Amino acid sequence: MLAIVAPGQGAQTPGFLAPWLETPSLAERLAELSDAVGIDLAAHGTTSDAETIRDTAVAQPLLVASALITAEALLEKVAPTDVVAGHSVGEVGAATIAGVLSAADAMVLVRERALGMAEASAARPTTMAAVVRGDRDAVLAAIEAVGATPANNNGSGQIVAAGTVDEIEALKSNPPAGARVIPLSVAGAFHTVHMTPGRERLAAAASGFATSDPTARLLSNADGHVVTSGADYLQRLVNQVTSPVRWDLCMATMADLGVTGLLELAPAGTLTGIAKRNLSGVELFNLNTPDQLDAARAFVATHRQEA
Repeated sequence: MLAIVAPGQGAQTPGFLAPWLETPSLAERLAELSDAVGIDLAAHGTTSDAETIRDTAVAQPLLVASALITAEALLEKVAPTDVVAGHSVGEVGAATIAGVLSAADAMVLVRERALGMAEASAARPTTMAAVVRGDRDAVLAAIEAVGATPANNNGSGQIVAAGTVDEIEALKSNPPAGARVIPLSVAGAFHTVHMTPGRERLAAAASGFATSDPTARLLSNADGHVVTSGADYLQRLVNQVTSPVRWDLCMATMADLGVTGLLELAPAGTLTGIAKRNLSGVELFNLNTPDQLDAARAFVATHRQEA
């Protein structure tokens, strides 16, 4: 069984889309997605520097657009996938790949998500930090003790804490036994109550969208469940802005379903790195450049279930 996954904010690096845009049809497709959000995604994916693409209002549309064009290039000549999932903002791309949203609506949705979360981040200084290693229960207790939230549970060896700058500084000053607290270069405390204004903005935008039920097993960050209703998934996308990402539960579902191969869309490496620690025996593929497409299609053909 095959899983295709879309990474979240922080995976982007300067110039990561440059090789893809050498293909005229993909450059044209990205231009269409850029028009939908009013952002020059081609420039941000090729020439913008790291600080520019760190901006939430840029990073989130850029990542969703990347997931869409790389998935379209990959799946053009092969059958649809079995399982689809995205990490955080990657869920918007995953929903579109699974047929829940049109590409145009997905880009509008992610624009509103990004702007709402950027506005919420500007209202109060908040941040995030990865807590690596250490006992899971002790890590969760330490995060709770300082008043922060375990915003991303990424399985064995990594939980991301989010909260005010003071809360994260307190966690750094008194880390759990055997753990390291690594500050993340993010604009705010995503997936916490601090993002409430962003969720409200997203809810208003989402109320006008039509949805279709997913054509693949589409996993939710809320609980790792397979969601079969497009309307339900859209509501989950809205709620996820202020709810922790349970990627650990998504991986548990992949294991339960019998996933044998996991392919991460560009910019790939983050989710396959997590899977390497948590999904023993699952073959991994990082799709980062178009010259990998033939190998990626062979990987898809090897692992996808026969209809």
